[in-house]
Amino acid sequence: MLTFEQFTTADEQSIKRVTRVRGGQVQRRKKVAARPGYTVRGGKLVRMSAGERRARKMAQRKAARKRKSTIGRALRKRKVTLRKRKRLGL
Repeated sequence: MLTFEQFTTADEQSIKRVTRVRGGQVQRRKKVAARPGYTVRGGKLVRMSAGERRARKMAQRKAARKRKSTIGRALRKRKVTLRKRKRLGL
């Protein structure tokens, strides 16, 4: 008996589906590469160029800095809210 892995190619095994559901609605349904240094183009796994990898890395660093401040603000607000709730006995 053949297993599922024998029917699929190495490319198909390295592509995973990312799905986000909010309130019963599918917000995101996307195929992404499970292998580092690769991306999905036209349904196939393609190796990223060095320039693309570097650009993505820099963009991720910039986005992390922006996210850090936003998340920090949200955490501070939550802390204040929880303190107020505790004072009210909730």
